[in-house]
Amino acid sequence: MMVLDRISLVLAILGGLNWGSIGIFRFDFVAYLFGGQTMPLSRVVYTLIGLGAIWCISLLFRDRSEGVIEKA
Repeated sequence: MMVLDRISLVLAILGGLNWGSIGIFRFDFVAYLFGGQTMPLSRVVYTLIGLGAIWCISLLFRDRSEGVIEKA
């Protein structure tokens, strides 16, 4: 698995956990850490999470055997 794939998966998981905390507890962890939803750093984090999720869409359409070395 490529490094970018792993980073994107971590970002997507963090985004999902943040959305879960918003839905269940009404607590936005990213906004809490970076000073509010409209703060520039929060917006950067939200953007990176969104881009990571978009990249993860490509994982759905990849051949699972890609990059696997077959034994002879």
